[in-house]
Amino acid sequence: MSDGFTKKLAYDVVICILLRLPVKSLLRFKCVSKTCYTLLQSSSFINLHLNHTTTVTDEFVLLKRSFKEDVNKYKTVFSFFSGDGEDYVNPFFSDIDVPHMMGDYSLIFDQLIGPCNGLIALMDGLRTVIFNPSTRNIRLLPPSPFDRPKGFHRYNKCIGFGFDSIVNDYKVIRISEFLKDDLYGNVEVEEENVEIYELGIDCWRELDYVDQELPIMHWLPCSQMFYKGTCHWIAERAILCFDMSTEIFRNMRMPDICPNFRCEPYYSLVILNESLTLICYPSVVPVIDPTEDLIEIWIMKDYDLYESWIKKCIIRDLPIEIPLAVWKDNLLLFQNRRGFLMTYNLKADDVMEFNLHGCSQSMRVTIYKENMAKIPRGSENGTQVQKF
Repeated sequence: MSDGFTKKLAYDVVICILLRLPVKSLLRFKCVSKTCYTLLQSSSFINLHLNHTTTVTDEFVLLKRSFKEDVNKYKTVFSFFSGDGEDYVNPFFSDIDVPHMMGDYSLIFDQLIGPCNGLIALMDGLRTVIFNPSTRNIRLLPPSPFDRPKGFHRYNKCIGFGFDSIVNDYKVIRISEFLKDDLYGNVEVEEENVEIYELGIDCWRELDYVDQELPIMHWLPCSQMFYKGTCHWIAERAILCFDMSTEIFRNMRMPDICPNFRCEPYYSLVILNESLTLICYPSVVPVIDPTEDLIEIWIMKDYDLYESWIKKCIIRDLPIEIPLAVWKDNLLLFQNRRGFLMTYNLKADDVMEFNLHGCSQSMRVTIYKENMAKIPRGSENGTQVQKF
């Protein structure tokens, strides 16, 4: 596309054409002319591209999985898939190594959060990388400067990533406890700590949450969700919520779970039919009694209204280790007990296993649409945006 061509077409026509092109083509057009570069770099076009109407056929699956390479050293990769028909997950791009996530700590404690205004976060409590899978840009965020004196131990209760529409900036939140051994070797909680990082200004700060008593948290794979401007985490018989704009916590009641679970079930948060959805699955593997090997899926039809919880379905005899996501509103993606990726069709009631394997509990999935969203660079001395 040249400047001469763009001058022959109305501006709105050019925009409509560009919005229908894949990001790979748009990135190439940035090199064609100064006019194209300026347009495609503008925040107005990026926002239009991010928010233009799409369908489920425009969605892609990003799968993160890890493999053990050496003692306490793991290799983490991103795999990219598109959908063909109703049931197939087809790779459309070669696997990409994920930098900075190589230890067993990342394997156990990482969370894949997003997309949030086009960007996705991979966090393990120690490190956070923000990236855009469409543009292949990535940024490792600086570590928090806040710590406690020698003798204290930090325990990360939960982590989150989201967008504050009021200040127009992305934020990272980390909730921690500081523990200390007493004279008898018992561990005592000295205090809780909430830290916020704002990408645009490249700054960590501590949050004073006054007298808000936070519940006991459950750090489970895929147990968090950013939805409707709010971070959500699985807590003790509740969902802890944090509004990214007001920076206020609140608790959301869980539905009454089926009493057939012999032990307290595990929980996962996903989006189904554009609604916040809770997946309850067995915490004991393998389940001794087949009648207890069940999964419940609950949908909150009206957000933040307890009475709107609806039990969508009960699934039995599914070899699930971790629920990952729901794609196209009917495909439940999960990692099975042998470490492979599988799908369960909620409509057809059938299962499919794929030749994609990872360490136990290492898989994470997010569903995204192509976009041109930029990663804020922060201050001049801040960490840099790189290609991956």
